[in-house]
Amino acid sequence: MNHYTYEELSVGMEESFETDITEDKMEYFYRITGDENPLHRDADFANRMGYHTRVTYGMLTASLLSTLAGTYLPGENSLIHTVEAEFPHPVYAGDHLTVTGKVQKKNDTFRTITLKVVIRNQNNEKVCRGEMRVGFLSATEEK
Repeated sequence: MNHYTYEELSVGMEESFETDITEDKMEYFYRITGDENPLHRDADFANRMGYHTRVTYGMLTASLLSTLAGTYLPGENSLIHTVEAEFPHPVYAGDHLTVTGKVQKKNDTFRTITLKVVIRNQNNEKVCRGEMRVGFLSATEEK
């Protein structure tokens, strides 16, 4: 886990991590959300819609952005304010994803950073792209 402070970050800094999408992760996401959309639950339905198998929940893919901010950039001192995400290509169980965030700007008044975020699959296709605004937690002093 990273422990960047606001002052340590600069425009252009970048962090990445890799992970795999598994059937178990899809099932856990279903159990948490109750999203029964057949595109995510039924391979035959997904095939009839033009996909080779069940499509991973877009929000499961986007949830990796929480890991990016909370563990990698900036890490433990982060508090996500906004996330904007687009999903240009589908994700499937078995895909290997690389999640990357790059500091685009800093706002000294509000002590926030804006991250450009990209998630790519094993074929280097962008499966998620967007932007996050992340604030910084401040420890309160004991009196």
